[in-house]
Amino acid sequence: MLTPMSEPTTGLRARKKEKTRQLIAETARRLFAERGFERVTIAEIARAAEVAEKTVFNYFPTKEDLVYWRLGSFEEELLATVRERAHGEPALAAFRRFVLAQRGLLGRFDPDARERLAGFTRMIDESPALRAREQQIFARYTASLARLLAAEAADDDVEAWVAANAMMGVHRALVAYTRRGILDGAGHVALERDVRARAERAFALLERGLGGYALGA
Repeated sequence: MLTPMSEPTTGLRARKKEKTRQLIAETARRLFAERGFERVTIAEIARAAEVAEKTVFNYFPTKEDLVYWRLGSFEEELLATVRERAHGEPALAAFRRFVLAQRGLLGRFDPDARERLAGFTRMIDESPALRAREQQIFARYTASLARLLAAEAADDDVEAWVAANAMMGVHRALVAYTRRGILDGAGHVALERDVRARAERAFALLERGLGGYALGA
């Protein structure tokens, strides 16, 4: 049974845990940006964040999770957008709406955001381990989306798998294109505009085959 003090205490504990998680992640990001992902150890991150190595692993089971830890919420929000779309709305339209709403650091024009994004992009580009983990994450997203679509259709896993791969293919292509632009030094405003235009063309291409697929129930 909840007592008058239990809920505030629980909230305080959760905030402290989130503060620790962010401290560790930000410390790792800074060290990775300075020296490269492969050249930094968990022990060094723990020392810089003034926590125990065990604490780092309690929050981040793998070293790669220190970079990609926020992507769990991305997956949840993506699936929720598709799952909760309006009656009669195609899954592709919901997916498109979600992807085009994602801006992150690319949508911020201050110098600090540009520097952080460039450093983050170089770090991933230079790390085989991070690129491999990214592909695993994309594959997980695709499988989750395919299961959602198949559950709605209740009769065709093949079509659901094809549709999920096509949609996620757009997302992966946009990530790769954006990364190349950042590494080539493209300006943020121009790059964001260019990426959005290419996204619109890619979704228009998919519309020809998936425009009437998986209409919201």
